[in-house]
Amino acid sequence: MSLISTLRRLDGAVSARADTRRILVDSRTAVNYEMVAPVLRLMQTDPRVGFAFTASEDSSRLREIYQHAAPGTRLVSPARAALHKWDAYLTSDFMWATLPRGTARVQMFHGVAGKYGFDAPGESMRQWDRLFFVNERRRRNFVASGAIDADSAAAQLIGMPKVDCLVNGSFRRDRILEELGLDPSRPTVLYAPTWSPASSLNRMGIDLIERLIARPVNLIVKLHDRSCDLRVQYSGGVDWKGRLTPLLDRPATKLATSANIAPCLAAADVMITDHSSAGFEFLLLDRPLVRIDLPDLIRQANVHPDYVRLLADASHNVTTAADAAAGVDEALVEPAALSITRRQVAADLFYRPGTATARCALALYDVLQLTPLPALAASRETSPWLQSA
Repeated sequence: MSLISTLRRLDGAVSARADTRRILVDSRTAVNYEMVAPVLRLMQTDPRVGFAFTASEDSSRLREIYQHAAPGTRLVSPARAALHKWDAYLTSDFMWATLPRGTARVQMFHGVAGKYGFDAPGESMRQWDRLFFVNERRRRNFVASGAIDADSAAAQLIGMPKVDCLVNGSFRRDRILEELGLDPSRPTVLYAPTWSPASSLNRMGIDLIERLIARPVNLIVKLHDRSCDLRVQYSGGVDWKGRLTPLLDRPATKLATSANIAPCLAAADVMITDHSSAGFEFLLLDRPLVRIDLPDLIRQANVHPDYVRLLADASHNVTTAADAAAGVDEALVEPAALSITRRQVAADLFYRPGTATARCALALYDVLQLTPLPALAASRETSPWLQSA
C-alpha cells in the first residue's frame, strides 16, 4: 500500500467517526444543481449530513451556477474544496474535481438524451465508486462500450430525482400558469430547444416563435443554460436572452428564466424541442411532443442512435418552423395520438419515476455509511419500489 493510500485510509477513518458527513456537489451549469436539489431537500433535515457546492471547471461562475439555490447554500471554491476531506463527491456530469484527500466519487448523470457520449463513453468509468443510472438502457450501453463490467457493484439503478415532481402530484397546471401571468383557459405551448449552434433556436427559432405568437395559445420559451452562454460553441455567439426578451414582452408569452424546467413541462399542453433531455422528460406527462429533426445537431451532439429513434417514435416529426407550428395545431386537436408510444418510451428511460429521490438518498446514506433517517428507512421497508436501494 502506497503512502498516499495509507494516509487517505487514516483520514477516512477519522472522518467516519465525525458527527457530520460532508458531501461536495460539483456542477458545470445550473442544470447540474437541479439534478441534486430534490435529494438535498430530502436530506437537509438530517444534522449528520452537510452539503457544499463547487464549480471545479469554472470557479468564476460559482455564484451564477447556484443562483437559484436556497439561501444559506454553502459555496466553496475549487481551491478551498481541495483542502478538505469529503465523504462523498457528487456530480451529474463527467467532471473530476481535484481532491487530494480522497473521497467516494458518485456520478448521477443529468439527462436522458444520449448526447456527448453519455451512453457510450469512450473511456473506462471504473474509477467511479458509484454510478447512479437513470435507466437500465444506459447501464447496458456502458457495459457494451466496455466502460464498466457487467457485474459492477458500482452500477446502481436509481432513476432521475429531478422528474419525480412530474408524476407525484407536486404541480398544478393552472396554478403554474397563473404564477407566470398566463391564462389557464388557453392552450399552452412550450418551446424548449437544446443548446448548440446547430440547434433549432439558431436555425429557425425566431421564425417559429413569431408563428406561435400569432396563434391563440400561451407560449413559454425555455432556453437551455448553455444557450445563454455567449461563447460560439454553445449559443452560436448570439445573446438569445437579450434578443428574445423584447419579442416575448407581450400578453400570453413568457420567457422562463429558472434553471428548473419542470414547472414549464407541467404547465404545457404541447411541447416543441429538437433533441433534449427535457423532451424525453415531457413524455412522463403523456402529452404531445413536436420534434424538429436536425441531422446536423444529431451529428454534432454525438447522439446515441437509440435515443434519436426513441424520441422520433414518440413525436410528431417536422423539419421547418411552419411545419412545427402546424404540428402544434394538430396536437391540440388530437392529443391522444402516439400516447401508447409516449408511455412506452417514458417507461424505458425513467426507472420507477416518483421514487428516485428517496432511492438516491438511501444510496447516498450507504456511501456515507450512515443509518438513514427513520422515515426514509421505513419507506424502504414498506415500498417494494425502494427495495433495490
